[in-house]
Amino acid sequence: MFERFTAEARRVVVLAQEEARELRHRNIGTDHMLLGLLGVREGIAARALGALVVDHESALAEVAGTAGRRKRLFKPQGHIPFTTETRKALEESLREAIRLGHHHIGTEHLLLGLLRPKHGAAVSVLSGLGAPPELVRQQVHLTLNVQPDTTWT
Repeated sequence: MFERFTAEARRVVVLAQEEARELRHRNIGTDHMLLGLLGVREGIAARALGALVVDHESALAEVAGTAGRRKRLFKPQGHIPFTTETRKALEESLREAIRLGHHHIGTEHLLLGLLRPKHGAAVSVLSGLGAPPELVRQQVHLTLNVQPDTTWT
C-alpha cells in the first residue's frame, strides 16, 4: 500500500512519527497522523483543514491536552508502531482513493481515512476544534472539486 503514497503522504507518516516521539507516545495514533497532515502545508488535506480554521498549533494543543505528554522520561527510539486504529485508517485511505477513482494515496485520502473510526483520536481532536467528520469530509470534496459522497456514514 505504501508504494501508492505520494511524496506528501509519505512525509505525513514521517511527521506523525516525529509528533509521537515529541509527545513521548509509544504508538503513532490517528491524532499524530492528523498533526502530520497539518504539517504538510502544501497537501490537499492541510488546505481543506485550513479552510475550516484547523491549524497545527490548535490541533497540537488539543492532542497534548487530551493525551498529554508522558510524565516519565520515555523517549521512543527508532521505529514507532501504528496503533490498530491508525492501521485501519490507513487501509481506509486506500478505499477512499479507490472510491474517488485515484491510483495514488495522497494527503486527502489519508484525512478521509482518519474520519472513518467514529470515536477515534483524530475525530475527537477535529470535533473539539469545531470540525466534525461530516464537515471535514465535505470540505475535502470541495477542495478536490468532486461531488460529495452522500452515502457516507
